[in-house]
Amino acid sequence: MRTLTVDSLNPAINDVQYAACGELAIKAENAMADLAPGVFPKDVIARANELSDEISSIGAYSDGQGILLIRKNVAKFIEDDIYLIPNTERDGYPSDPNHIFLTTGASAGHYGVSLPYYLDELSGWSTSVTSIEAAIEEAEKGNVAAKALVIINPSNPTGAVLDKATQEQLVKLCEKHSLVLLADEVYQVNLHQPQNYAFTSFKEIVSRLQSPVPLVSFHSLSKGVYAEGGRRGGYFECTNISEEVIALIYKMVSAGSGPPISGQIGVDCMVRPPKPGDESYELWKKETDTIHANLASRMGTIASRLNALPGVSCVDSPGALYLFPGITFSEKAQEAARAVGKDPDVFYALGLLDETGICVEPGSVFGQKEGEWHYRLTCLCPGVDEYIGRLVKFHRGFVEKYGL
Repeated sequence: MRTLTVDSLNPAINDVQYAACGELAIKAENAMADLAPGVFPKDVIARANELSDEISSIGAYSDGQGILLIRKNVAKFIEDDIYLIPNTERDGYPSDPNHIFLTTGASAGHYGVSLPYYLDELSGWSTSVTSIEAAIEEAEKGNVAAKALVIINPSNPTGAVLDKATQEQLVKLCEKHSLVLLADEVYQVNLHQPQNYAFTSFKEIVSRLQSPVPLVSFHSLSKGVYAEGGRRGGYFECTNISEEVIALIYKMVSAGSGPPISGQIGVDCMVRPPKPGDESYELWKKETDTIHANLASRMGTIASRLNALPGVSCVDSPGALYLFPGITFSEKAQEAARAVGKDPDVFYALGLLDETGICVEPGSVFGQKEGEWHYRLTCLCPGVDEYIGRLVKFHRGFVEKYGL
């Protein structure tokens, strides 16, 4: 077989000129490299070099489980409190990088058929163990065996934060019914009332109780302060799950093309924030503190304005990114909704969108008790006084038209 060499190629190849890879582009790249030490903080450059050495190219495939260096950093984030940053200190229990799977986001980490249960609105949207027991019993009557319990903490759509006592009860419930515990903890740094509420991971609860409950914990890049929802990156960690099952999970994730490298790099930034003394730390702290302060301020303002409205009650959510106000509809409003084939909260949300441009998510999308209605809205947008003013005006007009 003749060897392929440069001399055996079409001579025209040597004459090709491509601006993006030519002399000017190379010179520009070299100039940027020379400029970088003055433009970017030293710790940022060191991080980029470290990841570049490990990854080589963000356009490449990675191991189906995710880049090992980043999985090791996730493990350190889970088990250590070395970062000493409010709301990011974690469990203090060992974490195995080989039991961590990097994903396209937390949503890609679990699927299933739901057996819904209700939260307790009168207790600040607390998780009701009794309600979960009832859902399991109801499923068993239909010969449906519950396999796993999904807990979102802090909660979506309500923003509630679980206390340790409730978490312990939930772990015991999983032991009783042989359930896998799926802990969606993507909002763990979004705490708007840290003086009253603290995040505790289920990894910490399960480990401290020495519980045998199989646990899968999820975290995501896009739900804290690092990225918008389109920047897809996350991970899940397996606890109390056998190596045989881990091997099967690995086989399943390897059947795909692996999570995007850019998302994995984002996860690395999330679990390894700058530390005091790093050149970029002060800017990072200023930016993240500002984001958290803005979210907390907007959350409090929105809840206060909504609670002042007739027919509306709103828990001032201590976590996540959402409020989930309850709303009372008159019989006249319900009839108007039925006339157009809509649930009352959907009817209300559509009217709000048409009149104000404000988009909320009807509570019926998430599930709610019969005869109760809600909608979910976020605190992400600046200009809260302006858009809540429009919502208030719409609501008062709605009540004037349909009554309470």
